[in-house]
Order: sequence, then C-alpha cells, then structure tokens
Amino acid sequence: MSLNVIFAGTPDFAAVHLQALLDSPHRVIAVYTQPDRPAGRGKKLLASPVKQLAEQNNIPVYQPHSLRDEQAQAELAALGADVVVVVAYGLILPQVVLDTPRLGCVNVHASLLPRWRGAAPIQRAIEAGDAESGVAIMQMEAGLDTGPVLVERRCAITAAETGGSLHDKLAQLGGPALLEALTQLADGSAAAQPQDDSAANYAAKISKDEARLDWSRPAIELQRLVRAFNPFPVCWTTYADSKGEQRLRVYRAQLERGCHSDSPGTILGADDEGILVACGREALRLQLLQLPGKKALPAAEILKGYRALFAPGTRLGVES
Repeated sequence: MSLNVIFAGTPDFAAVHLQALLDSPHRVIAVYTQPDRPAGRGKKLLASPVKQLAEQNNIPVYQPHSLRDEQAQAELAALGADVVVVVAYGLILPQVVLDTPRLGCVNVHASLLPRWRGAAPIQRAIEAGDAESGVAIMQMEAGLDTGPVLVERRCAITAAETGGSLHDKLAQLGGPALLEALTQLADGSAAAQPQDDSAANYAAKISKDEARLDWSRPAIELQRLVRAFNPFPVCWTTYADSKGEQRLRVYRAQLERGCHSDSPGTILGADDEGILVACGREALRLQLLQLPGKKALPAAEILKGYRALFAPGTRLGVES
C-alpha cells in the first residue's frame, strides 16, 4: 500500500532518505526544508540538498521559518498527507502538526534510541567510545526524541570510524529501515516499542570551541574526539612560528600507549610516522594535519618543509 508522504529534512543525510522514498512505491507530495542560507565567500543563498533533490523531481517545496504559525499549519494540513517523515529537518514540529497526518509523524534518528537523543548523536557516540550505533525509526511525540521506536538497524563503530564514515553508514541503513516502518504503518502491523528514559543521554550540538585539543586530557579521549569531529568541525591545536600563534588542524591521530613525564602538549618526537604529543595520560601521534592556508597532508609531508616548528621539546596549544 502506497502512502502520500510529506518529507521534512535539510542536509545530505536527509536527502539520502528522500531518494529512498522517491525510489519506493510511496508518493512524496511535498517537501519541507529550511530556508535557503548564505554560503561560501560570496554569501550567496544556497538551497539545501533536500530542496535541490526535490526540485530535480518536480516536488513542491515549502520553506516556512516556523511551523508554529497558523497559516503554515493550515497549509500543511491542506496537503492531506497520510504521514510526515522527518529527517534532520531543523524545525520543531508542534503538537498540532504531529496530530495532522492520519498516521502521524515519524523520524529517522541517527542513534540507537534512547542512547543518544539530540542534535549530534553520530559524533557523541564516537566521542564516548561506543562500540555500536545505528538508526531508529521513531513515532514522533512532543518530547525531544522520546517517541516509541518502530524499527531499528545496528552497525559496529570501528576503531578507525570518523564522524563522516559513520554518517555515511547510517544514511545507508536508514532508507530501508524507514521503508519497513512505513509498510508497518500502512498495513497496521506496527508495534512501536517505548523507550527507557533512564538510559537516555543528550547529544548536544557540536560547538567549534569543543574542537580545540586540551592536551591535559587522556590521549584516548582526544583520539576519539579527532575521529568524531572529522570532517566537521575538525579538531585543532596551536603552534608558534615567526608570525605568532597559528592554528594546526588535526584530521587523523593514533593513540600511543606508554608513560611519559613531559608536560601535556609537549612534542615527544616527529618522524614519518607522525608528530608524537604528550597528553595528560599517554600520547597522541598526529598523522594527518593541515597548516593555515594549506591542504591537509600526512605529517611526513609537512615535516619536509616545517620540521623546525615541530622539534621535540616544542609545546603545542600554549596560549600566548
């Protein structure tokens, strides 16, 4: 049984799920997405990935600044959807909207609920050292990611997993899981499982300030942070050159076991394997780095031209 679906989403992760719906028997009758935002050096207005995909498929696009507005609510209701599918939309759906479709509203959430509720479940799972993640298809209610779960799919978080690679894994899991949930809703077989609120954690939105490496922390925590924040916002530290304090971005790093007595942030060694930096406990070997105005390169390449800046004994992250 095909359903009339309103899709609400904004970034690439959402666009993958919109494509899954477009490839299914269901009918996407409208798309809701965030208003166009200024982007790039020219600050030209840029349509979201979801809007671009919708326009390519001649689907009507709605971009209200809020769904609390009565006119926007009436406009949505007039579409006569069976269900609203929400994937990383970015706007709160008030209760009147949640109650509008015949089958309610469902959300694709990039976490095994209730493990991580909130804006950044992918990064927080890696940062916390979780062994697995997944997607949950949830029947939406007024609370933040608190609704009962219709379908979930799991995947391992590998030792080399980054925020980007886990994002891509979950995007591929989410489409089939969403279609399964819609089938259950359509044929009346859905049996949503309530969440255990006592097991919930809040995945707060990522701030750029969090990406600064605090060398007093254990190396294992910083290594997870580097992975979690790749490709955004990318971890960083500082070093000093003739122009003063400069920012060094860190895309990949390896945990180095063993004790040392050096102050956190001290460079213990620098060779083709990377730049070894003392942490509050153990050490971190910086492997893929980016100097200001340059592209990201392996440490071995950077050391060919800037070895003196990263000599053993030099300290990183020291505020001037």
